[in-house]
This record gives sequence, C-alpha cells and structure tokens, in this order.
Amino acid sequence: MFGKPLVSTLIPLGIVFVSGALGMFLQKIVLARLRRISEKSAASWADILTRSLKGLIFLWTLLFGLAIALKAAPLKPDLARPLGQALIILAIFSATHFLARAVSAYIVLGLGRIAGFPVSIFPTLTAFVIYTLGLLIILDYLKISITPLITALGVGGLAVALALQDTLSNLFSGLHILATRKVRPGDYIKLEPNVEGYIRDITWRNTTIEALAGNLIIIPNSKLATGILTNFDLPASDSAVLVDFGVAYKTDLRRCEEVIGEVAKDIMARVPGGMPTFTPFVRFHTFGDFAIRGTIILRGGRFVDRYLIKHELVKSLHERFAREGIEIPLPARTVQIRKNEE
Repeated sequence: MFGKPLVSTLIPLGIVFVSGALGMFLQKIVLARLRRISEKSAASWADILTRSLKGLIFLWTLLFGLAIALKAAPLKPDLARPLGQALIILAIFSATHFLARAVSAYIVLGLGRIAGFPVSIFPTLTAFVIYTLGLLIILDYLKISITPLITALGVGGLAVALALQDTLSNLFSGLHILATRKVRPGDYIKLEPNVEGYIRDITWRNTTIEALAGNLIIIPNSKLATGILTNFDLPASDSAVLVDFGVAYKTDLRRCEEVIGEVAKDIMARVPGGMPTFTPFVRFHTFGDFAIRGTIILRGGRFVDRYLIKHELVKSLHERFAREGIEIPLPARTVQIRKNEE
C-alpha cells in the first residue's frame, strides 16, 4: 500500500512520537509517585529527586527514541554521524544538569540543617564545578584537546583576574566569612557606621541584610569582611539591655534602687523576650548637673527584644515613681548675671 521510502520515513517519525508520548507519561507517573513519598514520609531524597528530574525524564526518553529513530532512518553517514554526536552531547549535558541540580539541592538541605550556616554560595560553586566537568567530558568526547584551552586560560588568567578584581575580591571575602563562622544567616549585626539588621543570605558576590523596617540592604562581601562589625548573636543570642535614668538629689537612693529592682524584675517575668531567671540591678554612676544618674541593667533573649523591654520598663517606672514620690527632675541651670561696673 505504501511505498518503501514512505514507510522508511514514517517508522522513525512514529518512534519519535511514541517516545515523546511515553516520556510525558513516565514523567507524570514518576514525579507524582515521588511527591507522594515525600509528603507521606517526609523523605528528603524524594523531594530532591522530584526537583532534579523535572523535565528530564521526558527529555531522556525522547533522546532514546531519537537514537532508535536515527538508526532506522535512511540517512547518509555524513549526516547521521553529526546527528548522533548531537544526541550524545545532549545526553551528557542533561545528565550534568541533573547532577548539578541534585547535588546543589542536597547541599542546600544538608547545610540548612546546620543552624545558621549560609547555603547560597556553596550550591552555586558546586554547580559551576559540575558544569565545568560536564563541558570537559563533552570536549573529550569530541576529541578536542583541552591542553591548548588550559594554556590559553593560563595566559589570559592575569587579564581576567585584573578585569574581575572586584568580583574575585567579593568571592574570596565570602569564602572567608563562611570559613570563620563569625556571621550566619539569622544573626543580627551592626556594620559601621549605621547599617544593621538580620543576615538573610551570603552569596558569591554580596550579603543580604534585612533591616528592622523590612527593607533589604545589599552589601558587597568585601565590605562585610573588612568593616567593623558587631554580631549581637555571638557568642550567645541573649544580651544586656541598658536603660539610663536620673533622679533628684533629695531622693533616697536605697529606696529608689529597691523600687527599680522590683519593677525591672516584673518586666523580666512578663514581657516577651525578657529573661525571668536574670536578676536586674542598678548602678548609680554620675553626679549630674541637676540629677543623680544611673543605669538599669536587664537582659533580653535577642537584640530586638530590648525595644519592647525598654518601652514597658519606662512606662512602669514612670507610674511607680509617681506613686513612690520619686522625682525625675527637669533640666535646670543657675544663671548669674553680673552688672558691668562703670
């Protein structure tokens, strides 16, 4: 019924069509199965495979069908050979892509279990290394010698290093930050002169800080590595909360200290972020111009807890001082005016 040339053309096309349909079916079934495993047993490996295999099962099945169709197609050797090489190159690249996805996802998952450890820079570098190895495998398959390429890269390395000086500086600064473990995502830091907030991520080029106002601050890693930085979460997250005050000179300082201690202890017990096990105390330190000045020392669980602790302490102390008759004096100055002698 059909001529031989037509049959020889339809068979490869049919193989390609069937392999494509089979690939879509297998991808849907396999990914659905992996999702169910991940949801039921919280298996991390299933979640990693689900993300890594997305789109690749269809591609691999299609490539397999294309390889069979290429064998069945009546093509000349000078055309069939480069097409076969193209399929193999696509297979190598897709396998490299899968490996880069899977390893990067595993690194993100593994490092995410380590409290406060940065995760962005390592998956990026790992994926770069894997893609580089995949490229070298493809070049080796094509019988392209990589020795001249390495030599050319060595010769041009200096020029590239000079052109990318800032980028390389940020990269190695980021690695230095990770190696020293002095800052971690989630830590609250202050970078001189006036940048402060939570570390959200450290990438190969910059560090992202979320300020208390909610906006993001992007800082080059080199600035973070060389700047004067205060980490309020190391060596521990809890920190002292200092509140300055002043009372009139006629005040009974012993009674004042008792009142402040009672109020501050109540604040530590009832205000979120306070540390009930910590006993607040007072230190008088200055005979001021119009008041005796002192500092109340409390303790908060995190740096940002101090704002609510100070807020509640000032309100409670103001009310208690009023009941106890403890005066908070207004600023006063004695001005002496001399009359010029004639």
